[in-house]
Amino acid sequence: MCRHLGWLGEPRSLAGLMLEPPHGLLVQSYAPRRQRHGTMNADGWGAGFFDGPVPRRWRSPAPLWGDASFASVAPVLVSHCVVAAVRSATVGMPIEASATAPFTDGTWLLSHNGVVNRAVLPDAVGAESVCDSAMLAAVIFDRGMESLGSVVAEIGAADRDARLNIVAADGSRLLATTWGDTLSMLHGSDGVVLASEPYDDDPRWVDIPDRHLVDAHDGDVRVTALETAR
Repeated sequence: MCRHLGWLGEPRSLAGLMLEPPHGLLVQSYAPRRQRHGTMNADGWGAGFFDGPVPRRWRSPAPLWGDASFASVAPVLVSHCVVAAVRSATVGMPIEASATAPFTDGTWLLSHNGVVNRAVLPDAVGAESVCDSAMLAAVIFDRGMESLGSVVAEIGAADRDARLNIVAADGSRLLATTWGDTLSMLHGSDGVVLASEPYDDDPRWVDIPDRHLVDAHDGDVRVTALETAR
């Protein structure tokens, strides 16, 4: 339903992460290579990055390929921690900036790639939109990021058709889940990137198995299986 990425490492420009790679989010907005659901991601885009401890965001309901203003400043927007996404809206969900990832609680940035039945979501305050992804983000923020894996498993058990790939970061830690969609990782000497699909053909990309949690912090990356209810 979307394509997203998270970066944690040496400072990089948003252009270098999103626009310049040969198969980056810009290209994934109109020609994704591994997307299983939908063919384009033209219902908005968002980029979140950290300026010290403060998360900053730039979001739009328009296609990424048509945003000349962002393209002009993205080369000078530099951060050590980034969460970005291009959106293919779930049928019936609003197309507006507030429905576009990344979402935030003021500390974390979070993107959801997938779909979930809003009826199974526990009550949570602070959702930025009535769309499924924003409401899911509010539930995760309410429970706390240490509970990310258990929340995803709980909601996945309640909605067997849910796809719950999450990427989240707080400036010093990068978390991700796989639940029903693709995620790949490139871990180099300068940092780690987690993405719905590789943004280039570097042979070091590895695919994360389904129903796993990725936790990157202080140069260390752990990948663990999510406990699931059968």
